[in-house]
Amino acid sequence: MNAPWNTIPQLVDAAAEQFSDREAFVEEDQRWSFDEYRNRIHEASRALMARGIRHGDRIAVWAPNLANWALAALGAHCVGAVLVPINTRFKGREASDLLARSSARILFTVTDFLDVDYTALLYDAGAGPDDLETLDEVVVLRGTVPDGCTSWDEFLASGSTVDDADRSARSAAVTGDDLCHIMFTSGTTGKPKGAMLRHSAVCRSFLSWSEVIGLAEGDRYLVVNPFFHAFGLNSGILACLMKGVTLLPHPVFDVTSVIRRVAEERITMLPGPPAIYQTILSHPDIELADLSTLRLAVTGAATIPVQMIHDMRDRLGFEKVVTGYGLTESSGIATMCRHDDDPDLIAGTSGRAIDDVEVRVVDPDGFQCQAGEAGEVVIRGYNVMVGYLDDQEQTVEAIDNDGWLRSGDIGVMDNNGYLRITDRVKDMFINGGFNVYPAEVEGLMLAHPSIAQVAVVGMPDDRLGEVGAAFVVAVQGTDPDPDHLVDWCQSKMANYKAPRQITIVDTLPLNASGKVLKFELREQIAATQNPEVKNARSVTHHGA
Repeated sequence: MNAPWNTIPQLVDAAAEQFSDREAFVEEDQRWSFDEYRNRIHEASRALMARGIRHGDRIAVWAPNLANWALAALGAHCVGAVLVPINTRFKGREASDLLARSSARILFTVTDFLDVDYTALLYDAGAGPDDLETLDEVVVLRGTVPDGCTSWDEFLASGSTVDDADRSARSAAVTGDDLCHIMFTSGTTGKPKGAMLRHSAVCRSFLSWSEVIGLAEGDRYLVVNPFFHAFGLNSGILACLMKGVTLLPHPVFDVTSVIRRVAEERITMLPGPPAIYQTILSHPDIELADLSTLRLAVTGAATIPVQMIHDMRDRLGFEKVVTGYGLTESSGIATMCRHDDDPDLIAGTSGRAIDDVEVRVVDPDGFQCQAGEAGEVVIRGYNVMVGYLDDQEQTVEAIDNDGWLRSGDIGVMDNNGYLRITDRVKDMFINGGFNVYPAEVEGLMLAHPSIAQVAVVGMPDDRLGEVGAAFVVAVQGTDPDPDHLVDWCQSKMANYKAPRQITIVDTLPLNASGKVLKFELREQIAATQNPEVKNARSVTHHGA
């Protein structure tokens, strides 16, 4: 499917022309039409030009989901600059590393998110404009403006010196092959890598995404996923422009506030990882809430119980529930279920390849596996990244000479091309000579009525090499006993798969896309060689 626009600047203008007076963006008391939204984006573009930002320069945004986040990002795209989103969970040194590696010239941030002043984190890390070679300025999108920083209003005012004809010419010069984002991977296994993505690939990918899920003009989309992630940026900000959908950013997930906004704003589209829906479903007031307008849900990134899909339709009222799969390196998308697929298929697979993209499962030698055989998932098509920023060695390792992107995910494909992700290549462990795929074990454990979320990793064992260790978040109102859970697992699955250690935890460590940071769990296991696990209870069984 070819998009009617090849670049994000073209998309911004087309949305204003097609959906002019329709409501585009809602944040507190601000309600903009698509025409007003476009004008504000162009105002930010002129301000960037007044600051001397050139085609190809990098602009970073380190902030929660705010209207000004979208204006800064789209304003950068409209002058041919490259957006570098930064995870709001990062600390000063982590953010400064990305700013330095991307050679960002301007940073847009906030000083008041969850009582955190991001400028203070940055300066404490020795990463202000006087410390980083390329960073010219820090612009505060919201909050108190510290000395040495620029307010958002002051930044915008500088654009009055730039003629809009010059801004228009700059936008017209952007091509589909130009970089639009440098998106750093979430770092579930190590140091984040900067995936370089192109305008045409992102535009085409998320038009396909929007078509598959049935996003339509007039939908009202509560974006809970962070803008700094491909889900919030591409399938949030950009998809809303593509389809004439009202975007309502939600800065922090909280069940009560989400339920309230769904009712008040008549929300029709609510995406998120499975944990979001599970939390909503277990909320004590859910049966009293008015969720009658909910229509579309898109989920993925973790094991999904089939019952959850049924509950989303029957109890939350969603007409369509869709799952999908993608990588930062594949512009955030590769496969999707279709809304009319069977609930078992939606819960158990990540769908089939989107149009004009190839997805295969291959063995260690690169040969395609038979249907039903496990192997590494590889992807080829227009959506694959240009490469990793300043890292040719990693790029060559990730993309072969035939253009296949190695995902690092283990999957199984059925005869109809539907893909089931079974694990990460690096997460598989070997117990007494048997391969153990943690995601399979997690799926089996979710059948227990007291288990809401679970993550399994391998831990060293002198006799068997590695054995399973499970971290469990209990269903609200239950208090499962780890001994009981270990016995239950041994009764429900092959002995080599059953976890030998189970730890009850309040939460699992997640990245921005809802994936469990398993390296943190492995570190926690290593730490338990001597201290106690905080906020946890565990039991270890060393049976054969």
